[in-house]
Amino acid sequence: MFDDLSPIYLQIAERIRGEVLAGTLGADDPVMSTNQYAEFYGINPATAAKAFHQLLDEGVLYKRRGVGMFITPGARAQLLEDRRARFFGEVLDPVLDRAALLGISVDEVMAHVAAHGSPTDSPTTDDHINEPHTNDHRPNGDSA
Repeated sequence: MFDDLSPIYLQIAERIRGEVLAGTLGADDPVMSTNQYAEFYGINPATAAKAFHQLLDEGVLYKRRGVGMFITPGARAQLLEDRRARFFGEVLDPVLDRAALLGISVDEVMAHVAAHGSPTDSPTTDDHINEPHTNDHRPNGDSA
């Protein structure tokens, strides 16, 4: 379930973000409490709480006092916007810089991209989005 490459709380937060992006968790859907999450995955409640606090700070989750935590309306759109900006800044811009160094024109890059099809022709490449989704962030397996 969790790998040794990054802290567990970051993996938890990224998994929830992935489920929001995939639409498995939508606006106002509940997520398990930190204690439920910790018990279900066999982790320390403080680890789950750290992930949830990060998501609260990012605006992905909101808290209803005495009720629980829920997916913030608009969280998916915000995550998509953030991921798109990161994609251009971290992936595409360096590719274009490297292409320029190699004397490859933007037109050549575009022709190569076009030959590989559009993003809608192939599945999403984010690993956490391609994982099976089980709604395991909802209390008692409820679906919203």
